[in-house]
Amino acid sequence: MVRAIFHTPSGERREIDARCGVSLMESAKAASVEGIDADCGGSMVCGTCHVHVSPEWLERLAPPDDMEAMILDCVPDPHPRARLSCQIVVTEEMDGIELTVPIAQR
Repeated sequence: MVRAIFHTPSGERREIDARCGVSLMESAKAASVEGIDADCGGSMVCGTCHVHVSPEWLERLAPPDDMEAMILDCVPDPHPRARLSCQIVVTEEMDGIELTVPIAQR
């Protein structure tokens, strides 16, 4: 398990245990992180699991593929550090990753 820190739309700082080998979305849903709705269950069609990755962590992640980038163009409040949490697979190197759930997902 690694520690993932979510800043929620209501201003709460939530530290959760994220399982390696699964998506951040799955761990966030299991921990009931506010704003991670994941309406499509992680099939990358809804954008309701999008997060803003902190700058120091964004550069450590692989860039989004074309499909993810297309979905991110359609989310409310597009952001240059936006990612779909369903597309970020947790690794041990991600311990301490910080993400912000956009206010639009309140």
